[in-house]
Amino acid sequence: MGLHDTLGRPLHDLRISVTDRCNFRCVYCMPSEVFGRDYRFLPRRELLTFEEIERAAGVFVNLGVRKLRLTGGEPLLRRDLEDLVARLAALGDLDLTLTTNAALLAQKARALAEAGLTRVTVSLDSLDDEVFRAMNDVDFPVARVLAGIDAAAEAGLPVKVNVVVKRGLNEQSVVDIARRFRGTGHPVRFIEYMDVGASNGWRLDDVVPASEIVAAIGSEFPLEPVDAAYRGEVAQRYRYRDGKGEIGVIASVTQPFCGDCTRARLSADGKLYTCLFAVRGHDLRAILRSGATDDELDAAIRAVWERRTDRYSELRTDDTSGLRKVEMSYIGG
Repeated sequence: MGLHDTLGRPLHDLRISVTDRCNFRCVYCMPSEVFGRDYRFLPRRELLTFEEIERAAGVFVNLGVRKLRLTGGEPLLRRDLEDLVARLAALGDLDLTLTTNAALLAQKARALAEAGLTRVTVSLDSLDDEVFRAMNDVDFPVARVLAGIDAAAEAGLPVKVNVVVKRGLNEQSVVDIARRFRGTGHPVRFIEYMDVGASNGWRLDDVVPASEIVAAIGSEFPLEPVDAAYRGEVAQRYRYRDGKGEIGVIASVTQPFCGDCTRARLSADGKLYTCLFAVRGHDLRAILRSGATDDELDAAIRAVWERRTDRYSELRTDDTSGLRKVEMSYIGG
């Protein structure tokens, strides 16, 4: 039966942030006065250890989770990450994935694949070096990210590409990215710019609607819709009519999908969040470090999920969008 919340949504997908550090400053963490060199990262002692993550993940798996996604920050900055992957892979037949900006992926891809990672999602918002550097405040070219994608594919890891589209920054990159990955076997997901956190100055005017993205790509490469593969799939999928792959759009602003959300998030310091737009989390680290049994940890997770009522994107208003929500760098995607 698994675990369900007040709206009947099952717990199926756990996203685990393994660090709050990053080597990009993406559109969700742009203000240098907030996320500059003086930004306070979590001390190592506050991070969950690999043993604690493994233990918590095991309890979530027993509660019905079948997908584990490692996020950050940038997860590849966590030392010996392949050791954690091996621990999690041993928990069972799971979809064990990683979301990364790929800056370090070329060096790590084979070790991650050998440890049991099943696939990779790479964030890439533009193929134009100038736009890419402007959006991510980095001093290396797009070619480094593309090399990471190639290395993952060569290691046998399926790759998906995520593109956050923000008006005035990279909407002109949409068709170029679709063209670049068409026929490669790497599906692309275009994501509406969301009001995650409270530091990025989000405005509704910055959102490029999913319908506009689909129309732009479809005008050059004809598309047709594809049915969802499973309950809770957030992307609306389209395939190229000539058979050269697919794209997807994630329209959490213009077409919310809260009703089928099956995702929980575990921050790097052990807070459980039941929504990407949550204001606060629930402290599992204290339970893990208190000598509690797995049954007690199970009961704590149940108590949180079974009371879950989150529907932020469906209820978004001028009032709610101004709430001081958890930052993307802390909770991952």
